[in-house]
Amino acid sequence: MTIHTVWRVAIASAVLAAAIDAACAQVTPDTDDILVTGRSLEETLPQERARYGSDLAIVTEEQVKESGAVDVATALSAMPGLYVQPANGPFSYVDVSLQGSRTQDVLWTIDGIRINNRLYGGTSPNDTLPASMIERVEVLRGGESLFYGTQAAAGVINVITRGFSDRLGGQVDASVDSFGGTALSGYVRGGAGGHQFVAWGSYNRSAGYQPFSRMEPSATDRARGYDLWCAGGKYRYDLGPEWQVNLQYIHTEAKLDNLAVTRTRESRNDRNEETASARLDYVGSDAVQLFLKGYYHDWSTAYVQIRNRIGGGAPEVVYPAGTFWGFKDYGGSALAQLRLHRGLEYLIGYDFQQFNGRDDVLLIGATNERVHAGTFQVRTTDDLSRRARASAGLRYNDGSGSRKTVWNVTGRFDVNDGLYLQANGGTSFLLPSASQLYQIDPCCERGNPNLRPEESLSVNVGVGGSIAEGRVTWQATAFARRIDRLISISHDDPAYPDGIYSNSDARVNVRGAEAQLGAVLGAAWHLDASYTYVQARNRGSDVQRDRTPEQLARGSVAWRPTTLPVGANASVNWVGDAFSTASGFGRRNYGDYALVDAGLHLFPDAERRHRFDLSVENVLNRAYATRGFQSAVPDSGGARFLYFARGVPRTLRVSYGATF
Repeated sequence: MTIHTVWRVAIASAVLAAAIDAACAQVTPDTDDILVTGRSLEETLPQERARYGSDLAIVTEEQVKESGAVDVATALSAMPGLYVQPANGPFSYVDVSLQGSRTQDVLWTIDGIRINNRLYGGTSPNDTLPASMIERVEVLRGGESLFYGTQAAAGVINVITRGFSDRLGGQVDASVDSFGGTALSGYVRGGAGGHQFVAWGSYNRSAGYQPFSRMEPSATDRARGYDLWCAGGKYRYDLGPEWQVNLQYIHTEAKLDNLAVTRTRESRNDRNEETASARLDYVGSDAVQLFLKGYYHDWSTAYVQIRNRIGGGAPEVVYPAGTFWGFKDYGGSALAQLRLHRGLEYLIGYDFQQFNGRDDVLLIGATNERVHAGTFQVRTTDDLSRRARASAGLRYNDGSGSRKTVWNVTGRFDVNDGLYLQANGGTSFLLPSASQLYQIDPCCERGNPNLRPEESLSVNVGVGGSIAEGRVTWQATAFARRIDRLISISHDDPAYPDGIYSNSDARVNVRGAEAQLGAVLGAAWHLDASYTYVQARNRGSDVQRDRTPEQLARGSVAWRPTTLPVGANASVNWVGDAFSTASGFGRRNYGDYALVDAGLHLFPDAERRHRFDLSVENVLNRAYATRGFQSAVPDSGGARFLYFARGVPRTLRVSYGATF
């Protein structure tokens, strides 16, 4: 830890401690924060999509706390139907499968700001935002390209940060874990006279664990660690009863190890990331609502890789410190909701996105992309029916040398207060990534600038409801998706012996179903269970596509008594068969494992302003692969060996939080 880091932690601790003392002196123990809920058309869009038949699932703040998560991916372990695994522990790249999707089929956003984009589809907020800043996570499952565009072919994961409050208050958190991990974070929020603000900061550091099942002696850096700090804030101002201004900014700096099984002496991504947005909302009329928004996302990485020479000698500098890869993503959007007459309302929108990036690591040439899109949707209102709601819309996308029109229809029918039917169907598109288009690295597959976008048609149909006065909830969903012109690596062209990206002639079909059940027993017991089955196969094949689990199941129980100063929770996540292909070893199953997590919570004061948590991740210390099997040549130069990226070993984490 550098002297600058020590000072940062010391100063942050002093400021947060002073804030706690000052706030606790002014706030009476029995006074709760009054949260200001969002009224913006953008903020309520996922909930409105759910009212009209889209499949929305939410991870709550309490679930995030009980998980003991330090990053976004671990916080999402409670999400039904979602496979999400960090490649090498906290704050690393993630593998995602949502209802049988690939990672790049899912759009990630933070408070509506897109994180992955047209050029880099695999980025996520997992190394951008700590879990302590999450208010909740909303996941729209199924094709959502109508309002969210490319990258939303299988769904949208929207991470929502701490909300506004009318009262001055906040929280401070600190934790340590059994792998030398430390975390310190806090936020403060308040408001007066039409102004509201939220400000937060965090610092996370760990030496990490050995990231691979096998490492050769030539690899001298053998633990994947991270050193990350993040600061951000939000500001809202009411310009009277009808207009609001919202500003947001997040800055992240991180040093993230990026190791290999052989020869690694030093390999690291030094990240510098900025996200910002400004939004103007008109919220005062039932007849007209709108928002205008601009956003900016700058992702800059200075990469370094130094390898040991087998047999000794001076280290080999593969990429000198400061080797660049990154992108800028900025643009604007506008959406208006018009209720001009009884029975119907209309949403009319426009999106503009500008991307530019360069990668001196994978040798992707500098490129720029510009996209314009227009959206139109019509939907019924409660004037027409309070039980039946329907919507239909079109999106026209113009950019990257291609023009695409997608459509979406949804519907929901509330049979009675305890039973509903819902459906969401439409088309989506996925534009090629930067590496797929422009990669020019001589060691690997080549990019193909002539690639065409993937197109898909998806349908989600569900039935659900509640019984026992809402204490038991359930939902069953069937989903299907077909993908045309899927982009994959072809080895058929002799001019490219390492392969070239191409559009596949074979259609890919995804079929599946999932079931969810939740129950509240008595005043304290909360039970949740879910099961998902997926077939993702090329047309005419009976083989599951690589890195797509066939089955997922989850069960959790939480004990949350309000009259006792304790609580507890436990969960089991089971991953069914999942396959990957490793050079020289063929196709191997890396799934069929279960992970058990548990937590204990203590509230030493009657007002529950202080909280101690003891959590254990991977209680049974199960060795499991996060991204499938791979192969490498050993130091001896003999036959290739098989290895896998290890998931998090058993980890004990102790944390303390104080609310003021």
